[in-house]
Amino acid sequence: MKRIMKWIGWIFGSIVGLLIVVVTSVYLISGLKLTKTYAVQPTAVSIPTGEAAVAEGKRQFFTHGCIDCHGTDGAGITVIDDAIMGTVSGANLTPGQGGIGQTFTDTDWVRAIRHGIGTDGKPLVIMPSLDYNKMNDEDLGHLIAFLKSLPPVDRTPPALSVGPVARVLIAGNLFPLLPAESIDHNAPRPAAIAKGPTAEYGHYLASQTCMSCHGEGLSGGPIPGVPSDPPYAKNLTPDEETGLGTWDQAAFVRVLREGQRPDGTAVDPTKMPWPAFKHLTDEEITALWLYLQSVPARPYGNR
Repeated sequence: MKRIMKWIGWIFGSIVGLLIVVVTSVYLISGLKLTKTYAVQPTAVSIPTGEAAVAEGKRQFFTHGCIDCHGTDGAGITVIDDAIMGTVSGANLTPGQGGIGQTFTDTDWVRAIRHGIGTDGKPLVIMPSLDYNKMNDEDLGHLIAFLKSLPPVDRTPPALSVGPVARVLIAGNLFPLLPAESIDHNAPRPAAIAKGPTAEYGHYLASQTCMSCHGEGLSGGPIPGVPSDPPYAKNLTPDEETGLGTWDQAAFVRVLREGQRPDGTAVDPTKMPWPAFKHLTDEEITALWLYLQSVPARPYGNR
């Protein structure tokens, strides 16, 4: 009996010791990634001026879902407040008290948006720069023009804290919580593209608005590294069984404008951000439709 208890004690002690090693490794690796500095000097972007430029930048702000983290006033909201995930809030982008708009230069805006890096050189957490990195200079310039026009709002976001689950995701590269890690900071900037109802322009738009959830193959399915419940991202390819093969353009427009499927059911805006996409122009929606119709049909989940 004593021998059995000794073995049980040894096994238990080994398990506890292994857990300590794993937890320590996770915190060490994630800590190194969170505090890593990136010496990135962004390529300058021309920032337009005038009411029309600011208005277009505001539309970009809404269509790219910036309000989800920064609010409609740009002053930031708390998006995660959980013991196991941590506390993450969007920055106050305005020049008010607690806002980065007080001190940000044009270069700082480009570095944060396009590269996911703060003024201290450290990576920004959950800043979707993997998508914004694909914006060309014209669209990025309009967005920054709007950000620089924001009226001051006094709001100091709570300090960032990274919980144990988030640290596991970071340490294991299970989900790009630190997009700066995955961006090629020396890659050529996206080329200017003619705006219009074309599949080419639709591809440019889809690379920023669709592929992060539906995959580069656009066939949908669960998003890797993101714990969520069904329904998962839909198959956007022309597959007739699980995709958009049986849809027409009017049905596609209705989903983006009204959040309603062809069968009349409502789309959950927390699963599919159609309230942001309703700010797309008719030309942009047509371009997206033409591009999605041009890609190869794929079975569901073949990301």
